[in-house]
Parts: sequence; C-alpha cells; structure tokens
Amino acid sequence: MQTVAVIDYGMGNLHSVAKALEHVGAGRVLVTSDAQVIREADRVVFPGVGAIRDCMAEICRLGFDDLVREVSQDRPFLGICVGMQALLERSEENDGVDCIGLFPGQVRFFGKDMVEDGEPLKVPHMGWNEVSQAVKHPLWHNIPEQARFYFVHSYYIEAAKAQQVVGRGHYGKDFAAALADGSRFAVQFHPEKSHTHGLQLLQNFAAWDGRW
Repeated sequence: MQTVAVIDYGMGNLHSVAKALEHVGAGRVLVTSDAQVIREADRVVFPGVGAIRDCMAEICRLGFDDLVREVSQDRPFLGICVGMQALLERSEENDGVDCIGLFPGQVRFFGKDMVEDGEPLKVPHMGWNEVSQAVKHPLWHNIPEQARFYFVHSYYIEAAKAQQVVGRGHYGKDFAAALADGSRFAVQFHPEKSHTHGLQLLQNFAAWDGRW
C-alpha cells in the first residue's frame, strides 16, 4: 500500500485533509513532522492556513524548506492554500516574507475597497468560486471546466511563468488558482472542503504518477 505524508509544521487543517485523502482511498495517510517519514513517503501533501510569516518561521525552523525542495522533485507533491503560497518566491503579507521559491512569482494582497460591477467585494475572498482549467493536467481528470471550489484567502498568487498556471480564478481580478511544474501541483482552494470536485482532485492526486 502506498503512503501519503501530510506535512505537519503546526499550521494547517491537517486532519481534515488526511480524512479526505483516506476517504478517497489514497492509501496509508500519515500526518507527520518526521523528516524521514516524509522522505520515505510515496506522495507528499503540504497544507497550510494562517499568516505566512508564522508559517515560514516554522517551516524554516524545522528545515522543511529544504525538505520540500527535496521531496517535491521526484514524487507527486500537492500544496494547498497557504501551502501553495509558501512555494512562491515572496509574499507581501506581514510587510514582506521570503518563501521557498519553487515557483517564480509573488503573493499579493487583494486590496481594500475592491469593486466589481458596481458591487463591493469583501476581503478575504471566502466561499465557492469557479476555476477555469487553463491547461489539461491529470489532476483535472473527471472535473468539469468551471467547476466550483471552496476558497478562503486575502492574498493571491501572481505567477511569473504563465505556462505554470494550470487553473485560474477571478475575484475582482484574475489570479492563479492552481500551479503545476513537473511532479509539483498546488492549489489556492481547499479540495478537502470542496465536496465532489475536491474529492475527485484528491483521488486524481492519489493515482497520479507525477508526470505531466
């Protein structure tokens, strides 16, 4: 049976992610902060919630920045929410925080007083929103175009390489909802909270061979 390591650095809805992975039959799901267990896993999930400064402080303190760089190279790797944002080069949250740098680009604040079609938009962007599949990818298998996923975020990703943007969302402005590069895939939304389509994405991840 394959193993899926959910990286525990003290910042994330780890158990809801783990339960969703178990629900789709992903294999033996391990919520762990043990670097060796993570290295030995067949697949790795990197969730995250909260402020990026706190997340990156713990990630670096535990040496997980280097670990993420290592294990995301040669096996299926999934970043979720702040776990996705931490993979970028830098976030402007908390007056600016350097991140892991696996994807070129920046994490930007949506801004205050956003308006669309004459209506004010609240920040954080919270709730269901459509995702446009910019590129065909194995993780979109059996998920319809413009499927709705659940988002909670005040900061969005401005990707530097358009070819790495495999899913797009819109909330006052266009933003990268999903990024991919090799065996790495990352989403701004919460698949574990996105019912049928989110569970399908996790099932696709569990079956993915890491090639694209």
